[in-house]
Amino acid sequence: MRHSTCIYAEAMMNRTPWQLWDFHKGVPNPDASTPEAMAVLERAFDQAPGAWDHPGLLHMYIHLMEMSPHPERALRHGDRLKDLVPDAGHLVHMGTHIDVLCGEYQNVLYRNLAAATVDDKFKAYAGPANFYALYRIHNLHFAFYGAMFLGQKAAAVDAVVRLRDEVPDEVVRSYPDIFETFVAAAPHVYIRFGMWSEILELEQPEDKELYVTTNALIYYAKAVALANLGRHDEANSAMTDFTAAYAKVPDSRMLFNNKARDVLAVAEEMMKGEISFKAGRREEGLDHLRRAVELDDNLEYEEPWSWPQPTRHALGALLMETGEYGEAEAVYRADLGLDGKLPRPSQHPRNVWALHGLHECLMRRGEKVEIPHVKLLLDQTIARADIPIRASCLCRAAAA
Repeated sequence: MRHSTCIYAEAMMNRTPWQLWDFHKGVPNPDASTPEAMAVLERAFDQAPGAWDHPGLLHMYIHLMEMSPHPERALRHGDRLKDLVPDAGHLVHMGTHIDVLCGEYQNVLYRNLAAATVDDKFKAYAGPANFYALYRIHNLHFAFYGAMFLGQKAAAVDAVVRLRDEVPDEVVRSYPDIFETFVAAAPHVYIRFGMWSEILELEQPEDKELYVTTNALIYYAKAVALANLGRHDEANSAMTDFTAAYAKVPDSRMLFNNKARDVLAVAEEMMKGEISFKAGRREEGLDHLRRAVELDDNLEYEEPWSWPQPTRHALGALLMETGEYGEAEAVYRADLGLDGKLPRPSQHPRNVWALHGLHECLMRRGEKVEIPHVKLLLDQTIARADIPIRASCLCRAAAA
């Protein structure tokens, strides 16, 4: 009974993969079998003996709810699945699809590192050059994503270095449109933690045709780093290099559900925003960052998201630098999911960066009612960070 229920639910869900919900509206996709699959699975968990010990049912319910307006309904399912099949790395990891949406970033980091340890056993058995490499790097991708939201620099850098080591060139050459974009992860982590000097030491790939996305993203990171170091002519030169590299990225290159070109479109506006702002053209820079937010919001759903550092964190930080506290507060509220303006899967509850920004905004306008609650959450999140948190993005002068 449990097995047939699982296969039935999976068949309904596979009618419209990644389109079970209209997540922008927070309702089931009318062309999908989402309500039927939900009814079948929830009835099984309520009534079928042993359903909570069935990894397939748990796995399906997590995938069903991750794009929904209520991902928290699958928290217990992820908790149960984590230890149910301890030698299956993907299932150890699976609950973090829900954890990341509910602000459980410590789970995101630790459970994915645990999954990576399990994956090492399989790699020792089967070797690194196979399609399962995608699952190994998926876990490490999730790990650095969680560490970034925690403000844990050491863990994020370690995970992104491990991720690169997990993707041999031979695997990238076999599946370039699938694997290459994962290699281009380090620039995101380095920007998140303001590692400007380390960014400038990144080498452009030798094979620029194979590592075409990586090549463009490193130029983007260098342009942002140079802008933040006040080296404006060099930043503009790096932007020119980015533009040339970006033009060579084919439409076929993907980061799961998003085209690499669409992800790099966010990078382009972020880069232009940083360069303009740091060169003194502040309003021009903010307009580019607002455009980056718009592009970020319109990326296809991913777990984790294809653009790792929320664009609102940079926009909010530089709005604070110009004294535009009202807009900055609205930016942080949206990112934290406190105003309901973003779809549920696009919110980042309880992340330390936006909490810091919101707390500062509340302090500046002398707010008395909400601030103790925000301060309590901020103190808890800062306690887990391994760097000082002085702004929502290290591009802000006050964070230096």
